[in-house]
Amino acid sequence: MIYEGKAITVKALESGIVELNFDLKGESVNKFNRLTLNELRQSVDAIKADGSIKGVIVTSGKDVFIVGADITEFVENFKLPDEELVAGNLEANKIFSDFEDLGVPTVAVINGIALGGGFEMCLAADYRIMATSAKVGLPEVKLGIYPGFGGTVRLPRVIGTDNAVEWIAAGKENRAEDALKAGAVDVVVEADKLQAAALDLIKRAISGELDYKAKRQPKLEKLKLNAIEQMMCFETAKGFVAGQAGPNYPAPVEAIKSIQKAANFGRDKALEVEAKGFVKLAKTPVAASLIGLFLNDQELKKKAKRYDEIAKDVKLAAVLGAGIMGGGIAYQSAVKGTPIMMKDIREEGIQMGLSEASKLLGKRVEKGRLTPAKMAEALNAIRPTMSYGDFGHVDIVVEAVVENPKVKQAVLAEVEAVVREDAILTSNTSTISISLLAKALKRPENFCGMHFFNPVHMMPLVEVIRGEKSGETAIATTVAYAKKMGKTPVVVNDCPGFLVNRVLFPYFGGFSKLLEFGVDFTRIDKVMEKFGWPMGPAYLSDVVGIDTGHHGRDVMAEGFPDRMAVEGRTAVDVMYEADRLGQKNGKGFYAYETDKRGKPKKVVDPKAYELLKEIVREERELTDEDIINFMMIPLCMETVRCLEDGIVETAAEADMGLIYGIGFPPFRGGALRYIDSIGVAEFVALADKYADLGALYQPTEKLREMAKNGQTFFG
Repeated sequence: MIYEGKAITVKALESGIVELNFDLKGESVNKFNRLTLNELRQSVDAIKADGSIKGVIVTSGKDVFIVGADITEFVENFKLPDEELVAGNLEANKIFSDFEDLGVPTVAVINGIALGGGFEMCLAADYRIMATSAKVGLPEVKLGIYPGFGGTVRLPRVIGTDNAVEWIAAGKENRAEDALKAGAVDVVVEADKLQAAALDLIKRAISGELDYKAKRQPKLEKLKLNAIEQMMCFETAKGFVAGQAGPNYPAPVEAIKSIQKAANFGRDKALEVEAKGFVKLAKTPVAASLIGLFLNDQELKKKAKRYDEIAKDVKLAAVLGAGIMGGGIAYQSAVKGTPIMMKDIREEGIQMGLSEASKLLGKRVEKGRLTPAKMAEALNAIRPTMSYGDFGHVDIVVEAVVENPKVKQAVLAEVEAVVREDAILTSNTSTISISLLAKALKRPENFCGMHFFNPVHMMPLVEVIRGEKSGETAIATTVAYAKKMGKTPVVVNDCPGFLVNRVLFPYFGGFSKLLEFGVDFTRIDKVMEKFGWPMGPAYLSDVVGIDTGHHGRDVMAEGFPDRMAVEGRTAVDVMYEADRLGQKNGKGFYAYETDKRGKPKKVVDPKAYELLKEIVREERELTDEDIINFMMIPLCMETVRCLEDGIVETAAEADMGLIYGIGFPPFRGGALRYIDSIGVAEFVALADKYADLGALYQPTEKLREMAKNGQTFFG
């Protein structure tokens, strides 16, 4: 053994060839933490010191190669002063450069995922061999940063600037065939042939048949682009990427700027440019929010995994109520491999559900994400029925009928009588109490909420709602099924609206107050979209459905009368009574026309303004900042209450629920991280400025206590 550590070993294979193997003890994956970097330093030094070594093969002892840097460790470093952080980054880069400068050929063997620092390690090798099933990429822009271990320097010099810009700015994972085509890897083979291919390649390099020094040289030099080519390449790319990323996500454009600045330098000077730009981005609020989002997501996955031990396997599911929602649920289950029965009392409902599933599957085929054979397989996994005939075999049922407690209770009691005693029943209700629905059941311990968001195939969140009598097996099985469907489950406790809708309705309450003060709804939409929401509140109301919003508001008002009950008529009442239901009937706050692609396109409708005149109480001159505060303070305050009331267990789950459920701007990190970014004390003071607007704007005593003690939600 030439070197042995807790993350890396270096051992002789044959004829002067050594294997540098990453296998981080105690972890399921390899990652670059302090330990791994320190051991890589020692490994490279040990190889340099051994004159008998003729070639190095880099491998992994895990199913993945290296997933990247340990962000939990590195985020602490981001708090260091700029100079210290730049120096630390360059010190880490020196290890990769020293590996790259070894006087012998090197081959990286990519057996699984190699992302971020993992792929940057591969780029430092002379040759790269990749398994057909592996993926490589530099996804750092998704965290609000860009590659910091030489990715912006080496990748353009390996695959060309245009390809590198696309890979880095998009941050996507790339399959083996695409990596080979771009020149990011040299050989692609089946996983069981990796070792033999690596030995063959390294021997050819050692013998001189392959000139590894010539292969390495471009990575050490400046980019091979003249001044005009550079201008055309970088300026075009910056313009295009800025348009795609938008003003709130600076990392993709900053990555291109770094490549551009370093274009006329050799490797070492170029790495200095990368390090300075990396540190600049690491200090931004966007990076803090997106990294926080990543860590929250990891926490959610860990929590969901704990339920696996008691979850029952779902081999056959059922959805009650077809239509658009039922069809979406059936599609999601079938496409992810769980057969599902789709029951409705009407033939037209069945046809609508099948049509929805077929349309969604067809789109995947069009985009090349599914073969026609797989589409047929998924469609065959959806079994339409108008009877309970085969329900004795079902493991879990999702009730998705009309949002009416009496109807839901009747349907749930009916299905409980025909399924096995251990089958799990769930309701896709968006607002009705799970404990209330459970009163109709003989086995309430086998019942919980499973709230999908519309459109099902696009929205990642599923709220799993724990009623007063819901058992742990019911919760665990529902969580496991949601994961199996490719969704992110968040377990919440029962209350009107649960987490997401309970928080969303105060946001709409702020919108309603703005309209009462005569603010133009199109202006409100523009301000909130600029703030980062995917759509403003008027447009969102139309997409959700004015009737849905009207019903939900009444449920919330009954549940929280102290702050959600309203006096007099509101904009939603006016629209609802005028039969302006939103996109579903072509008119709401906006009117809707069909565009060239057959999709609804919103246009301003003077009739909407006429209707809204009657609910204006007084005209107020409000700034854009006022509009944001009118909308955001109630939303944030209700999120705080959900956490304090134990509806959601952690701040991370609260924030992720809003990001995945209603499209809260990810670069702001969620409602509670948004409060942290303002400062808890500052947020309380801001809310107090708007306290005359009512109870939705008034801070809780616990929040005032947090402000007084200098506490935060994410310490």
